[in-house]
Amino acid sequence: MNSHKICMIGLGYVGLPLAVEFAKHYAVTGFDIRQSRIDELYQGHDHTLEVDDDNLKSVLLSEKPHDKGLFLSSKLDDIRDCNIYIVTVPTPVDKNNRPDLTPLIKSSETIGKVISKGDIVIYESTVYPGCTEEDCLPVIEKASGMKLNADFYAGYSPERINPGDKEHTVTTIHKVTSGSTPEIAEVVDLLYKKVIKAGTHKAPSIRVAETAKVIENSQRDINIAFVNELARICAHMNLDTRAVLDAAGTKWNFLKFSPGLVGGHCIGVDPYYIAQKAQEMGYHPEIILAGRRMNDGMGAWIASQIVKLMIKKDISINKSKVLVLGITFKENCPDVRNTKVIDVVNELRQFGCHVDIHDPWANAEEVKHEYNENLVNEINFENYNTIVLAVAHNEFKALDFTIRNKNSVLYDIKSLLPKEIVDGRL
Repeated sequence: MNSHKICMIGLGYVGLPLAVEFAKHYAVTGFDIRQSRIDELYQGHDHTLEVDDDNLKSVLLSEKPHDKGLFLSSKLDDIRDCNIYIVTVPTPVDKNNRPDLTPLIKSSETIGKVISKGDIVIYESTVYPGCTEEDCLPVIEKASGMKLNADFYAGYSPERINPGDKEHTVTTIHKVTSGSTPEIAEVVDLLYKKVIKAGTHKAPSIRVAETAKVIENSQRDINIAFVNELARICAHMNLDTRAVLDAAGTKWNFLKFSPGLVGGHCIGVDPYYIAQKAQEMGYHPEIILAGRRMNDGMGAWIASQIVKLMIKKDISINKSKVLVLGITFKENCPDVRNTKVIDVVNELRQFGCHVDIHDPWANAEEVKHEYNENLVNEINFENYNTIVLAVAHNEFKALDFTIRNKNSVLYDIKSLLPKEIVDGRL
């Protein structure tokens, strides 16, 4: 096992924590096409906050390790001597919610240029069933001139990272593994067992492992869609959704989900991967896509609820000043990928509101690049007609919302604040 030389392709929220853990036992080369990311990590800091500085520095090396440790590079030649390649690049959807395999295909092309006989390629990116064997591995075969299960081998072990979660980390989450042959499946399983304290589950095939991953988040998406629909029904009935859920939650087998905006790189994306594959096979998924429609429409619906509250207080909607607190896709996490808060912002602007966004966790340059939005650093509640608490960051719990204008609207999407001080909540 110690002869393994691992290359981690992609050093983001998934790849870096895994690379650091493997580097405690093996020689690992972290590869990323962004030299800026390499430079940042060599400064000893991970801006995603998935790996703390001391943990990163404990394994980081400036030269390629012979035994164990982590070396980082954006150069192709630095990964030629590796014999296990692990792909952790993102798998987004395009503007039409169709799977975008560009990062996976490019990573596969890269591997095809450096792979040697007997090497193993393991994909961790979330994909639809069959993607690894039908879309990714043929790219490696074409670029390398080698054949799967004759010259090189493959595995699939889906990532289960929950960004910002300090309890459920890479080593404490049960890991599903698989391989292109029974023998390789065992090798892959033993590899992950070295670092995964929670244990592993060896799936009977790559397709089973792919499907298991994509339905994990689809199931959660559907459950949230149900309570989001409940929130809409309760709004029509003038009922407090949270009070209803609290009462129902006293039953032992009631599943406790909360309504909200469903964004991020997993839950808001993965259902489209399984839906796309199902449609290609001639089956139209109804529940999965219905859940997606419900959750994708929540931003606009929340904005309409806010506007109704403003009208009740005789606040002029056009040119009103609105402050949105939070732009990341979840609390206490800097990740802004596929955040649905932007849907609320855009819809409020459609009504004619002037919207400012404040978020102490988000990177201003990243927000500007992704959404062309500028963050405000200093906030004064008295300057706004409406305040929308969109993300439950710890910093927002300490804010004094009593100093806002008496005639302003305070809407709490996350139900973070006492019910008595808000005008509306989801």
